Amino acid sequence: MVVVAMVVFFLSLLGIAALFALKYWELRREHVVAPALREKVDARADKLKELMSAARTDASKLPPALVRLARFMVHELALGFAALARLLERQAHRLADMVSYKHRFERRETRSEFLKKVAEHKNGGGQSNIGNSSPELDESAD
Repeated sequence: MVVVAMVVFFLSLLGIAALFALKYWELRREHVVAPALREKVDARADKLKELMSAARTDASKLPPALVRLARFMVHELALGFAALARLLERQAHRLADMVSYKHRFERRETRSEFLKKVAEHKNGGGQSNIGNSSPELDESAD
């Protein structure tokens, strides 16, 4: 969840920086990019600002108990979504295990001679010649 918040934050920061860079470029060139679109977007932004200020004044009129109840409901809704996400995650893992060819994985003996020797050495069955002088090596050196 923290990663998502960080990604949203940095994308927003990048967007703000891009808007400032665009404004700086427009001021230097004395050219407005997409003036018709900008007018429409500005009108919608003004409308959104009016709606937000109206919502703020309406929210200040609500009794504190109703605000606490709404907060509680939003919290419970978030917990419900988290529980649903956990359930879906478990079911996804179960489904992946069911369809996987390794569902009933049984270790077979390897066909590689090298891996057999390594495993034998690891389990203590092989003799290590490192640092020890073996008579076989002394005879072959002659």
